[in-house]
Amino acid sequence: MQTIISSASREVVIGDDQPVIMIGERINPTGRKKLAAALEKGDMSLLQAEALAQVEAGAQVLDVNVGVSGADEKDLMLQALAALAEVTDVPLCIDSAKPEVLAAGLDAYAGKALVNSVNGEEAKLKEVLPLVAAHKAAVVALTMDDKGIPSDVPTRLAIADKIVGEAAKLGIGLEDIVIDPLAMSVAADDQAGLSALQALAGIRDKLGVNQTIGASNVSFGLPDRRAINATFLAMAVMAGLTCPITDPTVWDIKRTLVLTDLFTGKDEFAMNYITAYREQFPEED
Repeated sequence: MQTIISSASREVVIGDDQPVIMIGERINPTGRKKLAAALEKGDMSLLQAEALAQVEAGAQVLDVNVGVSGADEKDLMLQALAALAEVTDVPLCIDSAKPEVLAAGLDAYAGKALVNSVNGEEAKLKEVLPLVAAHKAAVVALTMDDKGIPSDVPTRLAIADKIVGEAAKLGIGLEDIVIDPLAMSVAADDQAGLSALQALAGIRDKLGVNQTIGASNVSFGLPDRRAINATFLAMAVMAGLTCPITDPTVWDIKRTLVLTDLFTGKDEFAMNYITAYREQFPEED
């Protein structure tokens, strides 16, 4: 299964037969006061800097969320897309909880975007999936519905199946659906990591679609979060993860994902790993 997204000049292929695709998570003002303050002022320089840092670190796709409380998110999204086009040509993931923001972003975007996100809630299905179909985009689908985020694996699989079915009615194929089975904090629930891994494997085996996940959620509230996130990501890739939303500027994370490619035969002669290592530690050359 291959999900293809693109900018005006660059194409990215996501698939279990491809190297892991890193979707950079850092363009998001949630919990990031400096970025939020800059966006409120309409200053896109920090956003551009974050984009460049992530691409330099290996992100092949950038998630773009500009949801700042009290600001005109639609206008900010349009400004952000224009600012990003000035500094990078990587494909973008247009990220908003507001359908009108997604619509504006898709109208302005030159290429085939990834939309973040839809879920099993009836309102979301009716509002977001038609936008995805109309713009021939790809979409991230979260395994939650009107009852919230289920803790059990069968319900997550059922929600994923429901979204796929509703998408098919609008002509959206499996190749354009990226499921996110939702990782939760293992500090709050010691079974949360296992449930996410089992959901990844179940969705892979049943639907065969590409999958993403926000790995940083699993470590919330615990020490040494980088180690936890990196370990979880390695296990998640083996369970069916193909395009995590993560921070590529963290070496622990990048190293883990590059090594999963090496150990799964997707890095010929270990050249990608060697290149990544030399970029991280140039003083050793």
